[in-house]
Amino acid sequence: MTLAPALAPALALVLCATGGTMTALPALAQDGPLRIEITDGVSEPVAMAIPEFHGDAEAASKIRQVVADDLTGTGLFREIPAEAHVASRGSFADAVAYEEWRTINAQALVTAEVTGEGEEISVKFRLFDVFAGQPLGDGMQFVARASDWRRAAHKIADQIYSRLTGEAPYFDSRVAFVQETGPKDARIKRIGVMDYDGANILWMTDSSSLVLAPQFSPDGKKILFTSFDSGFPQIQSLDVASVTAKAVTQGGGSMAFSPRYSPDGRWIVYSLEKSGNTDIWLMDAATGAQRPLTDSPSIETSPSFSPDGKQVVFESDRSGTPQLYVMGLEGGEPTRISFGEGRYGDPAWSPKGDMIAFTKQLGDRFHIGVMRKDGEGEKTLTDSFLDEGPTWAPNGRVIMFTRVTPGGDGQPRLHSVDITGRNMRPMKLDFAASDPSWGPLLP
Repeated sequence: MTLAPALAPALALVLCATGGTMTALPALAQDGPLRIEITDGVSEPVAMAIPEFHGDAEAASKIRQVVADDLTGTGLFREIPAEAHVASRGSFADAVAYEEWRTINAQALVTAEVTGEGEEISVKFRLFDVFAGQPLGDGMQFVARASDWRRAAHKIADQIYSRLTGEAPYFDSRVAFVQETGPKDARIKRIGVMDYDGANILWMTDSSSLVLAPQFSPDGKKILFTSFDSGFPQIQSLDVASVTAKAVTQGGGSMAFSPRYSPDGRWIVYSLEKSGNTDIWLMDAATGAQRPLTDSPSIETSPSFSPDGKQVVFESDRSGTPQLYVMGLEGGEPTRISFGEGRYGDPAWSPKGDMIAFTKQLGDRFHIGVMRKDGEGEKTLTDSFLDEGPTWAPNGRVIMFTRVTPGGDGQPRLHSVDITGRNMRPMKLDFAASDPSWGPLLP
């Protein structure tokens, strides 16, 4: 088994007064602070200037590029090329020449300085509303290990994204996934963990046995997954820091799969097959005590907790075709929430609690979609030969999923899409991958 190093400690973040002299000018093109309202409609990306960061040239250049990639990757921002810049800054403390940035129609300006000492780097940055002629929020400073420079960049991008959109951040997070190699009928699979943008991949399992459907714990320290070590699907728990796994279910002639933690980490909900019938079960993560949530002759699987931990959404064919149902943890009759044409599966409750993402098969096409938790407002976001397995970003604005290409040589690839249905993008991975699970924001 390939071992991963211990994860990085939390970055230190402080507010700081690092802005130097600000020149307050009257607003030209807006009455209030620059703010992006994310709607379903098509909007022009905000023009942003991100000139070279000051300080250590190599580290500053790398961090600046990740910040720019994070922001432009949302589809909400457009970086103005450096060749178009007419303003120059001698140091991080220099006053902002707003008028010169306005001449190239920059709406926002990011400045930063990166300095290093020993094994640490210090990164400070400021964000400016160019047309209002004022800073947007306080300056901030991050102190991190030099090896964590990418996390420092994601932290800066998260701050900028949140200040300009009002949305919670998501760049400084990780995704668990399954790498797939080999032909379709003999796939070799192993679990990996990567930054949300596909960087810093750590392998969590080797390729000695089939593994499926990793799911992060709420604190990001553990991963539940389905393993075929015993020849039958059983659930294991993997400690991310030590890269050690242990059995959660033991088999005994049954198959256990599709596990997920409750939001407080106390419970594990999963599918258990006994004598040809599959129901939803609930396990106490500390004691292993378990009980069935459903008791039906239908096939019931893919459970997902609501953010308050009081309900579970799952897939069941009790109506004749796979549909989505919601029920409380005390059991009882579940409520069906999907009524559109086609077959529904892979439900995933959003972090905000207001939406449920799902996979939908309609005819010979597959879709990733979202609906409100009561089943109203269904909207499909994608359309392809095979899309499946949605997982939510920590802020509930972006969904990652698996797209499989058709044909005998078809391969699974990870993609992401905004919940508005815009900005669908393939992940920058040079190998086939599936089963993404988006973890929480890193501490």
